[in-house]
Amino acid sequence: MQNTKPHAALLSSPGMGHLIPVLELGKRLVTNHGFTVTIFVVTTDNSLSKSQLLKQSPCPDLLNIVLLPPVDVSSLITPTTGILAQLAIMMREALPKLRSAILAMKFCPTVLIVDFFGTEAMVIADEFNMLKYAFMTSTAWFLALTLHMTTIDKAIEDNHVKNQQALLIPGCKSLEFRDTFEPVLDRNDQMYIEYKRMGVEMQKFDGILVNTWQDLEGTTLGALEDQKRLGRVAQVPIYPVGPLVRAITRGPKSEMLEWLDMQPLESVIYVSFGSGGALSAKQTTELACGLESSGQRFIWVVRPPIEGDSAATVFKTNHRTDDTPDFLPDGFLTRTPKEVVGRGEIETMVRTIMDKGDARRARAKTLKSSADKALSKGGSSYNSLARVANDCETAFKHLKAKAQAVESVANGMPMIAWPLNAEQRMNAALLAEDIGGAIRSKLLPWKVVRGREEIETMIRNIIEDKGDARRGRVRAGTLKLSAERALSKGGSSSNSSAQGVNYSTTSFKLPES
Repeated sequence: MQNTKPHAALLSSPGMGHLIPVLELGKRLVTNHGFTVTIFVVTTDNSLSKSQLLKQSPCPDLLNIVLLPPVDVSSLITPTTGILAQLAIMMREALPKLRSAILAMKFCPTVLIVDFFGTEAMVIADEFNMLKYAFMTSTAWFLALTLHMTTIDKAIEDNHVKNQQALLIPGCKSLEFRDTFEPVLDRNDQMYIEYKRMGVEMQKFDGILVNTWQDLEGTTLGALEDQKRLGRVAQVPIYPVGPLVRAITRGPKSEMLEWLDMQPLESVIYVSFGSGGALSAKQTTELACGLESSGQRFIWVVRPPIEGDSAATVFKTNHRTDDTPDFLPDGFLTRTPKEVVGRGEIETMVRTIMDKGDARRARAKTLKSSADKALSKGGSSYNSLARVANDCETAFKHLKAKAQAVESVANGMPMIAWPLNAEQRMNAALLAEDIGGAIRSKLLPWKVVRGREEIETMIRNIIEDKGDARRGRVRAGTLKLSAERALSKGGSSSNSSAQGVNYSTTSFKLPES
């Protein structure tokens, strides 16, 4: 029996920040562009939450999820190997398993889409005569840095790293030293070597998909397409297809949701550091005290502290079966915020985000609208992905003849940006200074512990809508509307998706007989 649909294979590296956008991209290809999709996921020991997410596929007949067997990289890394290098090594070691899985398929996919850490899989795409696309789950600004780093010389690097001067990126926001991407700091480190390699390899793909949209990063996207700027480096089409975020669904009633339903609208701070983020014991205490002292309502996704590695839980869980939170301040769970006052920096952050929140919330809502429009049919991201899909469909027809800083933005919520690792410093700078949907600490959180006073101030400002946070709330609302427009029919992301599909249909070449 012949396969009657174009077939895309997607490869996701470990980490929910990569897996979620890849899943959503796969769903988009199935529901909007008529694809059959197979998602290959490189797994780690930390697989419980991923497994729960993978079961939520809305179209099991057309979207198949394959968990590749875990790979043992213990002999290839040391205690000092950075997270980027670990992920790169893990993805490299998983390539034979990916190849075997594709060989075992009844029908070979016509296109391979890999995330940032999977660029070495392009050799498999070439072997099976598949179109190949890289998928940047982060920002267009981070993509711009990644491509630009392949062109700069030692003197420019030293001016940024040793002299701590801003790194100029043609046509884009400059990268201040305080916000720099850690792998660029040491050219002798394996993280630096892997990062430069990825940047070079991305230029060899048929195109690059980015989890952003035109209204959010229009200037940067323009620079990536401009042949006098970064376009000459990229050398391939860039497709903004975002925002790719999980749809909001109402699950079973829980005590937490019932409590949340009883609170005033937009009055609760949600505190989470992602699937892999971890705080030290001292920072956990300061955050707890600042939250209390702010006097604001909050929901905190808390995990036991880990010293010296903010990304430790990417590869392993830190779960305690007794769930006894003895790492929190004495009496924290029994006191209410109103009973504790004057806690300092963290309290200041909380008050800032609450006091100044209206402006940021309004900005977030505008961005959400823009994102929704981009993703809807005819929107810029929709059309961009459609271009990719069209390319792949043509490839499919020829073969047949022959025999995934964003969910908050997209949902219109103002943020306190708290970077821990990877490119999160860049994301925080972009959100706070360029996009305007967030506020952030004036300190360097990866060097010092954020005090409770500053945290309290930021939280109060965002909730009580004061100063920068007021502007951020307005901007957050604007971004929400922008996201909606980008996803809608005729929006920027919708159009970009469509363009990607069309490109695939015209560029596929038959294998030689």
